[in-house]
Amino acid sequence: MTTIRQDAWSTDEDLILAEVVLRHIREGSTQLAAFEEVGERLSRTSAACGFRWNSAIRKKYESAISLAKKQRSKAKVAAEPFEASAEEEVRTDAIGDSLQAAEPHSLEEKDLTMEKVITFLEAYHQNDKSIENVQMIKRLESENAELIKKVERLEKEKRIIAEDYKALIGIMDRARQLSFYDQEPKNVARSTK
Repeated sequence: MTTIRQDAWSTDEDLILAEVVLRHIREGSTQLAAFEEVGERLSRTSAACGFRWNSAIRKKYESAISLAKKQRSKAKVAAEPFEASAEEEVRTDAIGDSLQAAEPHSLEEKDLTMEKVITFLEAYHQNDKSIENVQMIKRLESENAELIKKVERLEKEKRIIAEDYKALIGIMDRARQLSFYDQEPKNVARSTK
């Protein structure tokens, strides 16, 4: 008969660890702070949480980690004033009423399922693609406008060249006619002598 270690990690605990670490990465916090938060929540040391994250969980969430880092950088650009208020809120929670702050958090994480995470990531991926598509459309529109201007310029040059060519042909015809008339009187004068 095999015995299961009592300190073994369950899939729910792994999921909580992953969600909290990803949230901390997204919010610009450190992984150490995430390990401490998970350690308090699961009655484990932050070192145990860090070891579990680095040895088993991190490999499964590489794409989610890179996505969280992208979200963090976008959030820094988009909402710098909100970050300051979020830091103040964290300080206030740390000083007092930490119990009240933890309760809504734990409710949110219980409601958070893998299906919701996948749906969110798919929506984020679609949003990222639509942003790329909008950028591509803008680039193609500007390229199209440049090409239209170039075509108009070339058509204008072609028209000018055609007009110049017509004028040159007219001048050459006129010169030929004049030289023909100049030669006729000489021939007539020679034949009369």
